[in-house]
Amino acid sequence: MKKVVFHHFGKPADILNAENAETPTPGPDEVLIKVLASPINPSDIMFVQNLYGIRPHLPSGAGFEGVGIVEAVGSNAKIAVGTRVSFTGIGAWSEYIVTNHRTLIPVPEAMNDETAAQLFVNPFTAVAMVEDSGVKEGEWLMITACTSALGKMVVQICKMRGIKTIGTVRRNDHNDELKALGVDEIINTAEENLPKRVQHITNYEGVRAVLECVGGDTASEAIKCMGRGAIMLIYGVLSLQDPKINIGLMIFRELTLKGFWLTDWMRRVDGTTRQKVSQEVITLLSTGQVKMPIEAIYSLDEIKAAVTHADAHGRWGKVLLKP
Repeated sequence: MKKVVFHHFGKPADILNAENAETPTPGPDEVLIKVLASPINPSDIMFVQNLYGIRPHLPSGAGFEGVGIVEAVGSNAKIAVGTRVSFTGIGAWSEYIVTNHRTLIPVPEAMNDETAAQLFVNPFTAVAMVEDSGVKEGEWLMITACTSALGKMVVQICKMRGIKTIGTVRRNDHNDELKALGVDEIINTAEENLPKRVQHITNYEGVRAVLECVGGDTASEAIKCMGRGAIMLIYGVLSLQDPKINIGLMIFRELTLKGFWLTDWMRRVDGTTRQKVSQEVITLLSTGQVKMPIEAIYSLDEIKAAVTHADAHGRWGKVLLKP
């Protein structure tokens, strides 16, 4: 079989290659999946640079999620061969992957492969963070880097819940699309004073929550936009720069800054919450209430072009790999 592998850390386009490997055999708690499609997410890009929360064991496969068909099962796996499933596991950018049967989510027939390939990382993160934010109908929530796939999902989820949203952008290329998805206000941080504009929008009350993934100056300014008792959930650092934190604001506005990592969230919450979020995600995607646009599809042999495209500025949709 063919799989994408890296032997040392570095820029993805420089170190990733499609190589031949033996098809793995599932252990007792595992299944063998024939991969149909897998997305390229920011977490994948960070993983191959050794900037993610999980450290790769070299040489390593890449890609954290996808959709595929169960081809073989271990003795303890309770799922039928031939089932189409969403899965998670290191090494999704491959023709075949072995993963624990507990990571699998059977995919409804109504959901196409392109959507099912993205079922876990972004949708679960979006729904879980909106839940964790505690923002109620009629209150304000801000999303930095709003044009990202996850940002667009958060906008759509908030629209359905009656939560008002402010999205930050650095260019105005996709403003019409964001407005069509339901964002209430858009602020271009390259052209406008973020705290001043937010105070004006919220009648000087500030936002109830910020979902933050940029870091650096954007995060520093976003902290100033938070109202009394507000929370910032930090789930990324695209700029690779730490923010400057105004301790006085944190004290006198009683602010909370909290990291969010889906892997830990899945471990932390109870089974009822996980099931609730899972059902909501599947319903939103299978019914088309939340759109997940695809910008390009590449083969495994085109991995260098694929990761370059996925990491480029100005994308409007997800980049997928199909073996």
